[in-house]
Amino acid sequence: MKLIESFQLALKNILGSKMRTLLTMLGIVIGITAVIVIVGIGNGMKNYMEAQFAELGTNTLTVSIRGRGSSRSVSVDQMYQLVEDNPQLLDEVSPTVSMSGTVKIGTDTSDSTSVTGVSEEYFDMRGYTISQGRGLQYVDVSARKRVCVIGTYLAQTYYDGNPVGQSIKIGQDKFTIVGVMTAQADDPEEGGTDDCIYLPYTTAARLSQTGTISSYLFTVTDEDQAADAKTLVENTLYKVFDDDSVYNVTSMAEMLDTMTQMINVVITVLAVIAAISLVVGGIGIMNIMLVSVTERTREIGIRKALGAKERYIMQQFVIEAATTSALGGIMGIVFGYVLCGVATVIIGQLSSESITVSPSMNSIILAVGVSAAIGIVFGYLPAKKAARLNPIDALRYD
Repeated sequence: MKLIESFQLALKNILGSKMRTLLTMLGIVIGITAVIVIVGIGNGMKNYMEAQFAELGTNTLTVSIRGRGSSRSVSVDQMYQLVEDNPQLLDEVSPTVSMSGTVKIGTDTSDSTSVTGVSEEYFDMRGYTISQGRGLQYVDVSARKRVCVIGTYLAQTYYDGNPVGQSIKIGQDKFTIVGVMTAQADDPEEGGTDDCIYLPYTTAARLSQTGTISSYLFTVTDEDQAADAKTLVENTLYKVFDDDSVYNVTSMAEMLDTMTQMINVVITVLAVIAAISLVVGGIGIMNIMLVSVTERTREIGIRKALGAKERYIMQQFVIEAATTSALGGIMGIVFGYVLCGVATVIIGQLSSESITVSPSMNSIILAVGVSAAIGIVFGYLPAKKAARLNPIDALRYD
């Protein structure tokens, strides 16, 4: 018997008892659907994390120093020299100074606005652009000028979109607005990435009354060498402080890799748990095929009496089991895609973040292959039983 004929006969037998076949495939459908949705959620989470880290800059190193007095400190010039001496690893550096204090615009105040002192290179390092006016310049930093660049939220909320040249107060100090950052979010909001002020780090250090700068942002020449760049900075700081507990160097690329690995582990565990239902589905297929063998005992006896070989009988039942399982896999894929779309909408409605649940093509191919393999594996025992039936006993079966 040809494979095509066996497949056609399998479809005929499957369609002959639709409800029983549907219930048999249910375990396969549920398992495949669950695996696809879980993998889709995992892909969505990874894409979301990559997008978030891309905004922070996966090519950056953040350095935080908790020095131990004037005898053990690192100057800004030393950090700039470190970049100049290692162009193969480090690209640029910007000191950063976080300021506290209420932001005042006329009679209005804002407690959620972030205020940060940075260098003139900071905006290029972060990939920020200026929509109005200009960015910070070297002369602003060297002369400790009281100028600043503000975010889109402040410009739209308090200045009607035209803040350049106007003033803003940080604590008791007045600053002149020289530029506006291009919006980072689609909908600028209070406390978001567009509710910010950037001023020269030298000015910020003086106004913060500490006079010291303990935070730096580095960009690496190549993201693949982020680990080497981190080691270089850590070794340099260790030579100064002789104590690795007084500083911290964070690599965004390494953090992204760590987060991705954690997500992969969680998704793998969940997918394995969901795949257990595939085994349950396979047992259901084996059970129904054993029933089918019993119901078709006389048919099998007639076919063997007419000369059908054991391998053809076995082939017929294995193909029927694999077809049943594969059809369940296809249905599971369809339901999986539908549920991925529904999950994307629900996640968007329940949270302010947008995560697209998107199954990978590899998971689809794997799902089809696994579902067919389950049918073959669990259909083998009933097929073997059918093939070994004694034709005389089968013909006598009532």
